[in-house]
Amino acid sequence: MHGGDRFRQPHLITPDLMKVIEELMPLAPDHLPHEINAINVFKVSYPHVKQVACFDTAFHRTMPEVAQRYALGGDLNQQGVLRYGFHGLSYEYILGEFGKETGVETSGGRVVVAHLGNGASMVAAKGGQSMDTTMGFSPAGGLVMSTRSGDLDPWVILYLFKEKALDVAAVNHMVNKEGGLLGVSGISSDMKDLLSKEAENPRAAEAIELFCYQAKKFLGAMAAVLGGLDHLIFTGGIGENVSSIRSRICKGMEFLGIYLDAGRNDVNGPIISDERSPVAVRVMKTNEELMIARHTYQLLRKRGQG
Repeated sequence: MHGGDRFRQPHLITPDLMKVIEELMPLAPDHLPHEINAINVFKVSYPHVKQVACFDTAFHRTMPEVAQRYALGGDLNQQGVLRYGFHGLSYEYILGEFGKETGVETSGGRVVVAHLGNGASMVAAKGGQSMDTTMGFSPAGGLVMSTRSGDLDPWVILYLFKEKALDVAAVNHMVNKEGGLLGVSGISSDMKDLLSKEAENPRAAEAIELFCYQAKKFLGAMAAVLGGLDHLIFTGGIGENVSSIRSRICKGMEFLGIYLDAGRNDVNGPIISDERSPVAVRVMKTNEELMIARHTYQLLRKRGQG
């Protein structure tokens, strides 16, 4: 889940590496303890099998320093308070497959990938590398998600502590487990479920509207980082399968050169933009597990252990 600011590549799991990963637990307390436990249990059951750590944050280490920093004083950035970004394995897979198909990875095309699922984020990529992304210090930042709030004014958190007398655990639960689509709708975190209730349930409609509004806003921001847009790729459970959400996000984005073909979009076609659209809009299925398998194979082969 998290490699901090140190790890840019997959690594063979060793006792020394595990010590470093354990030191990173405060950065991902909801994920790393479970992952460390799984590594240890597997090691006991299969002591002679090599294990490889593939860090979800590694892909974003190519972001310029200005895209990684928060406007905080002191040396907090030196202490690891940075915008790390996540969904890196998904983005790496999508951009790799896209590059094989089109050659854009090496030609420097301006690409935004929207990974929309239970977790949701976007990346601005150029030359196959991450230039910026919507998630930050944690996976709770950026877009509205199924149960995560997305971006919040820092004072909201302070207000919850001070005025509502909530403790850290309660705020964490509110932001990560009771926010997002579930929090706004009050009924469900599932986009298809909300779409089926949209007509008769105003809160379901509000949750969908907010999800699409925030995605549209961040899409504009990612395009600004790149100085324009050549390709937009939708992936993830919602991005791959829910045509109406893609349509709502792209509506009104003609100024960026985005024009959808309604027929192609309705059937989740591989290319859903109009033939005259300056921006090619695609739908691609991600495969983080295959990306992990490839990294593992390549690393062990390089070490003569594959």
